[in-house]
Amino acid sequence: MSNGTLAGKTAVITGSSRNIGKATALALAADGANIVVNGVQDQEAADAAVKEIEAMGGTAVAKLADVSTKAGSDALIQAAADAFGGVDIVVVNASTRGQKAFLEMDHEDFRRVVDTTIDSAFHLCQAAIPYMLEAGWGRVITIGGVSWYIGMPNRIHNLTGKSAIVGFTHGIAAEFATQGITANCVSPGATETVRPASAGAGNPRNAMNIPVGRQGDVKEMAATVRFLCQPEAGYITGQTIHVNGGLFYGT
Repeated sequence: MSNGTLAGKTAVITGSSRNIGKATALALAADGANIVVNGVQDQEAADAAVKEIEAMGGTAVAKLADVSTKAGSDALIQAAADAFGGVDIVVVNASTRGQKAFLEMDHEDFRRVVDTTIDSAFHLCQAAIPYMLEAGWGRVITIGGVSWYIGMPNRIHNLTGKSAIVGFTHGIAAEFATQGITANCVSPGATETVRPASAGAGNPRNAMNIPVGRQGDVKEMAATVRFLCQPEAGYITGQTIHVNGGLFYGT
């Protein structure tokens, strides 16, 4: 894969031991990028993702870190620098999904979900962007979600975090546009994923409300991230790309 479109680039993808993050890691590895797989506590899942990348001819390392903290984010970016010499792509995918009625939600529940979403973006970008500035090239991709556009009960903490991530992405895009760094948000719709119990059960009947008649596949979300990381996508920045089967028509 040394001759891929992203050969020589290094991508750090948070929450990449499963679901959209893992699919993104595999997609970028297929284009030749070095991959840093990240999770919080499941070393076995992170190592399995690394082995899958290596089996396809790619290069990857795993690093467990809580990226909602500065120490965790710094350690993750340092692991990328130690292994590969720097960071060119950051995919801010880590999130904590919760489901609780607003009047039953305590502030700790709210902050835990919001902090994982937005604090991770802040800390990761502060640690990674200096490497991008040095290289004169970089890609920041955040992962949003359709829920905050259309509303959803019992998930005010999720909606708040995902709305904030769009504003954060706009700020990064504006501040670093002249320095070769782009920032965009990929906003998935209903997607077939492995969900923790705290996130609530998925509802296949939701697909009845999606114009294309089905839920999305993680590979479809990853394909959009992959496109935005390409050298040819350098004129796209500050955008939210909706990948939701027509559930929401972004404007």
